[in-house]
Amino acid sequence: MAAPDDEFVVDFPTLGDLWSGWIEQHCRVPDRHERGKAFREYDWQFWCTANHGRVRPDAVYDPDRPPLNQAFHYRRSQVIAPQKMGKGPWTAARVCLAAVGPSEFAGWAVEGDEYHCEDNGCSCGWVWAYEPGEPLGMRHPSPLIQIMATSDDQVANIWRPLVSMIGLGPLRETLLPRGEFVRIVGTSGDKDMDRIDRVTASAQSRLGAPINEAFFDESGLYTKSNKLIEVFQTMRRGAAAMGGRSMETTNAFDPAMASAAQLTQESQATDIFRYWRDPDAVLKRPDGTPLSFMNARERRRILAYVYAGATHINIDSIDAESKELIETDPAQAERFFGNRLVRGKGSWLPPGLWDGAWAGASEDDVA
Repeated sequence: MAAPDDEFVVDFPTLGDLWSGWIEQHCRVPDRHERGKAFREYDWQFWCTANHGRVRPDAVYDPDRPPLNQAFHYRRSQVIAPQKMGKGPWTAARVCLAAVGPSEFAGWAVEGDEYHCEDNGCSCGWVWAYEPGEPLGMRHPSPLIQIMATSDDQVANIWRPLVSMIGLGPLRETLLPRGEFVRIVGTSGDKDMDRIDRVTASAQSRLGAPINEAFFDESGLYTKSNKLIEVFQTMRRGAAAMGGRSMETTNAFDPAMASAAQLTQESQATDIFRYWRDPDAVLKRPDGTPLSFMNARERRRILAYVYAGATHINIDSIDAESKELIETDPAQAERFFGNRLVRGKGSWLPPGLWDGAWAGASEDDVA
């Protein structure tokens, strides 16, 4: 689900505030004119971070048997957002957090509780003062994280900003890029743990590993025919067995492909956080019909809505690219830039058809 239009109200216990503060302190903007500056989450990104970090009010911390994923309201998350919305760099920041940040629930704060980076292998000196009753965070003792995409080029959407973030700031003390993986400076002493790995369709040798966090890039491209739905589910099972969680990001998917993103969006599970700024749920003509992406004025309204809050985006540039792409592949233009579910080549999915077609279906029905 998305937040109420232009409102992101966090009225639940969450590690999101701690996480967002940690990200700003440790992660750096990886490119363009702000390269090297502190990475600050947009409102929509923080809303997703806060929900992924939402803690159950009745969660109990036992240091000998910590609750891990059972402390959280959501088991996994999905973000559907248009092209160049900032999904890749934001996911890279979240990977860093899962690797060496206070990603795990560690109880509830009392007056005077603080998080100190120096107690967690980082010499940056950052301190977070908890509010009484706020959930406490701690670093995972033996993280094993996997990032999955369809190809090496695709996984670079996360891997490239990840490596840049590490090199530009204090994370270079605790995260050591080693080509095909990143070594995490940790305490387990296990060479097969304390690492961030990349997984693609052609490099699946580490599948089945006891991962604690999985990140899926462009899950709208994982299908039964390319065998990536099987990989997607295998990695999720590995995380679940270790009390871990996962997050997927994607452009709007093609409903004709029966993709992993479609499975998530359609699932009846209530412990999945979903964020999709669907223009057709909000923007209507006076007669109640949806706007047309082929109409210049209406297309601008759609783009302004789906890219709201992404200050690095120039709508004029996106609109110009959309207009040219419409000439050859209007469906791709609507999916990538309009954030709409579009079938095939140019056929938009009418309101209500999605819910009606998939109501009551299970993952087995689609996979």
